[in-house]
Amino acid sequence: MELTDSIIITGDQAAIFDAVSQLDQMGRFSPENTGGTWLKGATGPAVGAKFKGTNSRDGDTWSTVATVRTYEPPSRFAFDVTYGPLKISSWEFTIEPDGDAVRLTERWADRRGRLVRWQAARGGEDDREEFTVTSLSETLAAIKQFIEAGASSDAGAG
Repeated sequence: MELTDSIIITGDQAAIFDAVSQLDQMGRFSPENTGGTWLKGATGPAVGAKFKGTNSRDGDTWSTVATVRTYEPPSRFAFDVTYGPLKISSWEFTIEPDGDAVRLTERWADRRGRLVRWQAARGGEDDREEFTVTSLSETLAAIKQFIEAGASSDAGAG
């Protein structure tokens, strides 16, 4: 299962890339992620860097590990998420010029195995697709608001 959503943002491509690639700050945009910490000496995003993400939804909290797969400033950032030995998901952000603005696209792919998906559905917990459709939209809107608020306050400062 894969989902994709996009939004047009009036702002700087590099600033948008910075916003989506700073995983320790993703909690300010995501309805599920609450932040986290870089692991094993990593201090920021780079190919192979690992990040322990903290998450919360419907009263449940958990952590996962994200491994940066792609780091191509200012246009592409991607990472894979695991829970222990289990593959969970892949996330990718692409940032590309779109006229006088920038198009931010967020892609999510469910990487859970059939057994894990079956167990979640059996337990009545697998609304992942429905939740992620909303999550993508909310995350993109929050990033847009953050970038455009910063751009307007920067413009007003001069």
